[in-house]
Amino acid sequence: MKAILRITLLVASIAIVGVTIAQAQRVIKGTVYMEGKPAAGITVEVHKGGDDMMTSFDGKYELEADAKSKWIKFTFIDESKKLEIEGKSGDVFDFAFTGEIPTAGAKSSAASGDVNLSKLEDLMKAQDKGFMNELSLYTEFYKQKDFSSASPHWEKLYNQYPASTPNLYIHGGKMFEHKLANVKTDEERDALVDEFMKLYDRRMEHFGKRGYVMGRKGTSWYKHKLYERQNSVEGDELKKIHKSGYQWLSESVKEQGNKTEAPVLVLFMQSTVALFKLGELPKEQVVKNYETVMGIANTIVEANENEKTVTTINEQVIPSVEKIFEVSGAADCEALIRLFTPQYQDNIDDADFIKKMLRRLRRANCTESELIATGTERLYQLDPSAEAAFNMARRYLKKDDMEKAREYYQMAINQETDNDLLASYYYERGLLRYAKDNNLTGAREDARKALSLKSDYCEANMLIGNIYLAASKNFKGTDLEKSAVFWLACDYFDKARRGEDCAIDASEQSRKYRKYWPNKEEAFMEGMQAGSTHKVGGWINETTKVRF
Repeated sequence: MKAILRITLLVASIAIVGVTIAQAQRVIKGTVYMEGKPAAGITVEVHKGGDDMMTSFDGKYELEADAKSKWIKFTFIDESKKLEIEGKSGDVFDFAFTGEIPTAGAKSSAASGDVNLSKLEDLMKAQDKGFMNELSLYTEFYKQKDFSSASPHWEKLYNQYPASTPNLYIHGGKMFEHKLANVKTDEERDALVDEFMKLYDRRMEHFGKRGYVMGRKGTSWYKHKLYERQNSVEGDELKKIHKSGYQWLSESVKEQGNKTEAPVLVLFMQSTVALFKLGELPKEQVVKNYETVMGIANTIVEANENEKTVTTINEQVIPSVEKIFEVSGAADCEALIRLFTPQYQDNIDDADFIKKMLRRLRRANCTESELIATGTERLYQLDPSAEAAFNMARRYLKKDDMEKAREYYQMAINQETDNDLLASYYYERGLLRYAKDNNLTGAREDARKALSLKSDYCEANMLIGNIYLAASKNFKGTDLEKSAVFWLACDYFDKARRGEDCAIDASEQSRKYRKYWPNKEEAFMEGMQAGSTHKVGGWINETTKVRF
């Protein structure tokens, strides 16, 4: 009998343990907040649970609960509040005793603590009716692009089930974009943009991918705070916008590295230069960020993992970033030499790199640098092309070796097939003939060839105007015929004024030399009338208009 009794008691004790385990099926946990901050000293107990506990400075609690627990009670001194959890799935329940839970939601309904951080799979397994009903309604309206009907159902999910599915944030972003496309005022836009940014923050909070999301956040920020608003932003507000955008984009570039999206790379460079021009970033940081962006872009191209991405980087990102940097004001000679010197040593056998380097240095007027000298000679060793010959011509021009310079200019002209480049070769050789050889006819011939290849080449028009000024000193004929040369010179200066690069100098030259035009009395004696044509003879042999 005693043996039977011992066995019975053992079975009973196992059964009791089993019941205890079955009842303690849940571990309820979360954080309690007061006025948006984790609250200490809150006593927490759960219906049908084990012992209660008091929160510490982090506001967190964790208690065993029964599968049939109906509520969690929170008590501070002599005030108690309950959070109903019956029928709710998930085991994480944050609660705001006062104020709101500090989530980044748009229109938070979390003051009651009614936030469920369960994932989609768990919510579906638990058959959470509140979640499933709202999900079904919002999804159906969203598919029909009826965003106004989808919005209230989406907001409930967004505020009450923020960790359920990333689609809340992907679809939510599209609904924000739709709303922003239809705003009437900048004030409406700004309010919506602020909520839109909170959506990105909450997405990172619950689903990570911080680098990727930060890039999207920065892109949306610039789009709606600057580029699509009705009125421009200035002063401190403009600085504030750029500082926020720059912070988010720089974090994205740092986190994503070679996975950074193409628009983020361009926008990061734009924000960098904007802050530099506003006095908020040093020149050195602009150069550093340029190196970072170009390093990422070149790595993406070299990896060649996605043909479409590589095409975008090559045809859009790299040219855009180079242009942004070039006109930034930070890409001066000193900065470029510091940037390119180590790169040149690493790419000393890469003709394409050296070509690009030399072009950039020359556009920044680094013509006296030793880097240009050594790079020019190295390029010609690697690739004796038209461009390399042109660079060698400039090199010898610097050395005042005119014979060698002329030789290399001719080689460049003979080999070049690009009309714009060929026009520049003719122009520079014409300049040499004009300034060094005093060969006015040869200089004009080269300038005319340059204009035949590039009709808006203002520098070539300036050159012909200056050639005619020089010709006027020794032009044979009457005083009127000599002074008529200035009509022609000013004709070319006026043509040159149409080019942005020449407008100021050409206007000054035209104004300066008008005083040398023939006067009315001289013209009258020769039978000339204003508006009529006059041919300047000799080797010039061009027609101009009579004017006073």
